[in-house]
Amino acid sequence: MPLTVLLHGDSARPSNVATFGGSPSRNMVNTTEKNLPNDWSVKEGAQKNVKWSANIGVTGGRYLPPAVVGGQVYVATNNSAQADPKVKGQRAVLMCLRESDGKFLWQIAHDLPETLVGAGGREEGLLSTPAIEGDRLYYVTPGAEVVCADTSGKVIWTLDTMKELKVFPDAAAFCAPLVAGDLVFAVTGNGKDFGAPEQPAPQPKAPSFIAVNKTTGKLVWSDNSPGDKIMEGTWSSPVYGEVNGKGQVIFAGGDGWLYAFEPKDGKLRWKFDCNPKGTTFRIDSRGTRNYLMAPVVVGNRLYTGVGQQPENGTGVGHLWCVDITKAGDLSEELEKGKANPNSGVVWHYGGAAPQGSKRNYVFGRTVSTCAVADGLVYAAELDGFLHCVDAQTGHKVWDHDLKASVWGSPYVVDGKVYLANDDGDMYIFAHGKEKKQLAKIEMEQSIKSPAVAVNGVLYVQTDRQLFAIGGK
Repeated sequence: MPLTVLLHGDSARPSNVATFGGSPSRNMVNTTEKNLPNDWSVKEGAQKNVKWSANIGVTGGRYLPPAVVGGQVYVATNNSAQADPKVKGQRAVLMCLRESDGKFLWQIAHDLPETLVGAGGREEGLLSTPAIEGDRLYYVTPGAEVVCADTSGKVIWTLDTMKELKVFPDAAAFCAPLVAGDLVFAVTGNGKDFGAPEQPAPQPKAPSFIAVNKTTGKLVWSDNSPGDKIMEGTWSSPVYGEVNGKGQVIFAGGDGWLYAFEPKDGKLRWKFDCNPKGTTFRIDSRGTRNYLMAPVVVGNRLYTGVGQQPENGTGVGHLWCVDITKAGDLSEELEKGKANPNSGVVWHYGGAAPQGSKRNYVFGRTVSTCAVADGLVYAAELDGFLHCVDAQTGHKVWDHDLKASVWGSPYVVDGKVYLANDDGDMYIFAHGKEKKQLAKIEMEQSIKSPAVAVNGVLYVQTDRQLFAIGGK
């Protein structure tokens, strides 16, 4: 299946798992799908090239795409669609649709903790694309529960990290889990009290990252490295990489650092500060230190950008390429003005723009995941710019202004780059060093998640509907 990656299967490596990004490396690139559309219409009464569409509820928090595997489509949403009329009120919902026609099959609805009241977490619902292995799927609820269910909708086990590990999620937990060998890896969302980032984190000793036995749901190891240095929240998804045949699990911390661990026991292998030394965190556009990261591993290199939750506004950002073959502190500097002889930085793109530039910075805050393909890195800014950067040197190849904020991620497939903006415009570019816009399609609803292609169909998720585009 196109959303499935097969790596050599020992107990420390991923097996046959469908997951966000198409593989545990989270690279938003699909090399198998062909003949995908760049021409369609969703306008009522004049639909074109739409296989089916489904009402999945009204929410502005649909940040991750569906997972499509085994003839079923799994959508993270809320209860506003009331697909099951017996379920009332606000819930976090994992909805399952039939791949062939979008028919509703079943859902799992979760109650929401009172701590999420007024934080947006209750309205947005589930914020987790499940990882699917065989007949089991794994996801994280807004209340920081790690859930294992089967593909018929029966819950097998639940680990309540708020109750058992004292985790305190800021607003809501946001994570697409990772399955590797016998373990499920997840970011708990531990952070500060929503709306009070100036106050200390309520539970600084609670884990930000956990490894759980996929069969029993029992905690195997955990890490709380960000501790009391969490700036606001911890919203990202774990990444798996291999160096010389040896796996490592990588987490983006709420303190702005990346941490790489041995998958089996949680031993720290390396860490990397994703902000230049001397930067300062603020919850507005004037802040220069950021936290929200979405790392991607390609070969022996990691690519990541930094940002903050979109409500904090746009601001200066950074895009990094890091050599992950090393151990220890791989940051560019040990302290401001003191170079790190062990630095893993291959290149850096971003920071303040040269004097006389039209913009204040080279690359702004991002909440997107990179796509790395054929020596090119595609990275999107929250401010609405798509950047194409040389993967070896970090030099800009081209950029494009999408004229509205971008929350989703660029997706490379079939020689095309798909990227939507918050106004509901899907832009399609030719993949390559020459900028060539192939189309701009109005979807009529806000889009905050990346597209995904499976079995000749392109899935585009808006804040109200899921569209299956193309296909017979």
